[in-house]
Amino acid sequence: MAEEILVARDGGVATITLNRPDKRNALTTGMIARLHGEIERLASDGEARVVVLRAAGAAFCAGLDLRELAEQRAAGAAETHTLEEALHVLEALPQPTIAVVQGDAVAGGCELALHCDLRVAGDAARFSMPLARIGLAVPVRLVWKLVETIGQAATRELLFTGEAVDATTAHGLGLVNRVVPAAELERTATALAQQIARNAPLSLRAMKASAQRLAEQRRAIARDDLEELARQVRASADLQEGLAAQRERRAPVFRGR
Repeated sequence: MAEEILVARDGGVATITLNRPDKRNALTTGMIARLHGEIERLASDGEARVVVLRAAGAAFCAGLDLRELAEQRAAGAAETHTLEEALHVLEALPQPTIAVVQGDAVAGGCELALHCDLRVAGDAARFSMPLARIGLAVPVRLVWKLVETIGQAATRELLFTGEAVDATTAHGLGLVNRVVPAAELERTATALAQQIARNAPLSLRAMKASAQRLAEQRRAIARDDLEELARQVRASADLQEGLAAQRERRAPVFRGR
């Protein structure tokens, strides 16, 4: 069985690859745990100056594995905290990070890209947060990350509609830094990573830490009531219906409970 998380090094550039292309790189709990561990190892790696996050196959990442999510819901309630924790350590990496997005970045996949410092997208990339379509809510801190990146109005439309935005639209929103033709994506991302890696690593880390400090203030905002709302959503019958409808390829019937 192929490794689902790959790590490679080329000089000062470390690359993490999601390697489950037959499932559109949907994240299982095992993949998330491995990803979390690899990110933590890179955080203390003095030789890694830049970290690149990419994916094998046509899709970047389809988010959480819905089959596993349905099993969790059947056992009581679906949990997303392990992904939130992995995203936190990704965002907190001292090295600059670059997401290379070649195709669909859905829900948790969109958040994976969002929690990198820079995002380079191929012209076929699409970004979406369709959680309301299956009866799930985006975790509080991840909503705040979206607001921080693309603003209130764009965040609300993205979350309320669940519609995907193409790479050009994402660039206009500030969701991605660069859009290039698909054939040039890997070359562009590699050149960018190498350009950054040639710079002074202490300078890079200091400037990233300065930019990150303001973003960390959002974690201090009171959110107990919001977390309770999210918990109710994860335990709802609507989520069970949404997941069943997804499996059965039909429209869900939500009842608000």
